Amino acid sequence: MFHRLGHFVVRRAWWVIAAWVVAMIAIAASAPKIAAQTDEAAFLPKHYESIQAAQVQEKAFPASFTPSALALFERNDGAPMGDADKAAMTKIVQGLTDKKIEHVEKIIPVSEQTTSKDGKYALAPIAIDKTTQQSDAFGETAKHLREEGKALTSGTDLKFQLGGAAAQALDQKEASGAADAIIALSSVLLVAIIVGIIFRSILAGLLPVLLSLVVAMPTSNGLIAYATKAFDLESTPILSAILIVVVLGVGTDYFLFLAFRYRERLRAGDDRKEAVANAVGRVGEAIASAAGAVTVAFAALILSSLGMFKALGPALAIAVVVTAFASVTLAPAVLAVIPARGVFWPGKKWMAEPANARFAALGRMVQKRPALVAIASGGVLVALTAGALGYNGTFDLAGSSMPKDKESMVVQDRLVNGFSAGAADPTHVYLSATGGGKLDEGKFDGFVAKLGAVPGVASAAPKPQVSQDGATADFTVLLKNEPASNDAIDTVTELREVAHAQAPAGTEAKVGGLTAIYKDINLAMSHDYKLVFPVAGLLILLILGLQLRSVVAPWYLMASVGLGFSATLGSSTLLFQNIKGEHGMMFMLPILIYLFVVAIGTDYNILIIARLREEAREGRNPREAAREAVRHGGPTVAAAGFILAVSFATFMLAGNIFMLEFGFAMAFGIFLAAFVMAMFFTPALTALIGRAAWWPGHGDTGGHSSGPAAPLAGAHGMPEPAGRH
Repeated sequence: MFHRLGHFVVRRAWWVIAAWVVAMIAIAASAPKIAAQTDEAAFLPKHYESIQAAQVQEKAFPASFTPSALALFERNDGAPMGDADKAAMTKIVQGLTDKKIEHVEKIIPVSEQTTSKDGKYALAPIAIDKTTQQSDAFGETAKHLREEGKALTSGTDLKFQLGGAAAQALDQKEASGAADAIIALSSVLLVAIIVGIIFRSILAGLLPVLLSLVVAMPTSNGLIAYATKAFDLESTPILSAILIVVVLGVGTDYFLFLAFRYRERLRAGDDRKEAVANAVGRVGEAIASAAGAVTVAFAALILSSLGMFKALGPALAIAVVVTAFASVTLAPAVLAVIPARGVFWPGKKWMAEPANARFAALGRMVQKRPALVAIASGGVLVALTAGALGYNGTFDLAGSSMPKDKESMVVQDRLVNGFSAGAADPTHVYLSATGGGKLDEGKFDGFVAKLGAVPGVASAAPKPQVSQDGATADFTVLLKNEPASNDAIDTVTELREVAHAQAPAGTEAKVGGLTAIYKDINLAMSHDYKLVFPVAGLLILLILGLQLRSVVAPWYLMASVGLGFSATLGSSTLLFQNIKGEHGMMFMLPILIYLFVVAIGTDYNILIIARLREEAREGRNPREAAREAVRHGGPTVAAAGFILAVSFATFMLAGNIFMLEFGFAMAFGIFLAAFVMAMFFTPALTALIGRAAWWPGHGDTGGHSSGPAAPLAGAHGMPEPAGRH
């Protein structure tokens, strides 16, 4: 099939190129605009208690609000504020109100309740239209508030700073934009330079960048926007940065798969067009299978309980499909119209395979000592896996995804220092009558006392707000710890148990607030680990089985990438928690490691195992096949793995904790997948297992000219002798 596709593309190369350009322009120009979602609650399904609590609040207290922004005042000299400062704050708040900034519904003046005990900090809570939270208007409103507030404060002894959800959305967008630019520029330069060095060619270094970012990226973005709108998915701020590296990284991987085989066919004597067709025929199935594994792993995220993953998975799956399709159609078409000397210019030795190449030496080592190689490489993975036992997840997404000097982060720190650590986002316990009647307010004191006695609770307001119909009461609870901390989440867990158990007869309690949302995200992640991981694993296993026509090889391939996952999580835990001293890593990191390392790690295993099968079909025994697979497939895997690892490492330049953790974990995981699993562990195990690895298929026998990995015709249409690659 892929041999026929290769010949079709070669014969109609200019038509294929034109079709891609027209399709890209049409899709990118007509795609709808999608805004990223920054509200954590929007990612949770409605059956979680924190979401139900928010619905109770909305129904019972329509006039009340959870501040979307917090205006923080403090003196420039850091001293406690006096009467003149209080008068100035009143004037500034009134001035902001009089500005009638679009989407601002209410600004609450500073009061004793919103002033810190030491008198150094004061807050003015601000309500913003909730319908703007899923659009750019949310952050833009914060920008206008920040600008007007600073202008009104000019000339006073006060400093005005804006924090809260809207300010975080604004700062996160700005930080993400800067991070995206750094990641994109670094990735492009690194890919172009490294691929150029590998092939000793300027054009070869530029081709994967141009094909990925100029054609595949706009096409992917357009299709993702259509899918997001059509299926009512959420969009997460981290998508744009990840998408850059996935499209460029995977696109470069598949280009290298093709380019190495193209050069190999040229060295074997094929003319340029026949070399392109044969290259597609030889690696097309490996690219398709590799892309299929990555796609189903990402697509499995549609089963996630969290909206951020429901959006992230399908988006990345679309990007991989587009990139893979471009790799077996557009890339070969471009290679077919450019003379080979032009592709590899100014290199002069590209037609000659180096004698005593290092990968040939590695291949001979795997051939002679497969047991030792398997034990050594497997031992590295097992040793690193031990670190995963100490993993601890954290939930401060905003704090981890932005530099600490961003204004909203500074305000958050001031709130922790000047007020209770939980004052930034109080927890709310909503008590509702279940029989349609009114609450007995005489039972409030006992209920409040039980809430206040929960370990980790700083205070519970003695006088709750009661709804107009008397059926619902809102008890404000301040926690001792920061809302996103694990200690606060543990407190909410016990607070829920107490609130449910101690609710007076005929009433029902719901616990809401930001910490409750994080608690439910934790529950949702536990659900996802139990569902998404197995489904993605089984789908990849199925693809491997279909590609290899075997029920044996897929199992140890999946075992190896499973070890790669645990080793990656373990090494990341050791670095950030044990060495760097962080109290934990982002809660979403394990699922991202699983999907990227397992899926992309399978890419490299597929490339090596496909070459192993190809060599076995040409009559070599298992150890000889392993030697040749490492000799010929090793350079491709090493180059692709190194480039993708370096591309992911650019996330570490973004300037925030989450990107630092994510960048290291992905880079190290890809490194393990390429240089430990695919290069040594997989071929060594296959050499040890022998022909049984292909059972019940016949991957170790020749004569399958109709199969996708069968020997293809040479430059003059004659079958090639074994050993000519």
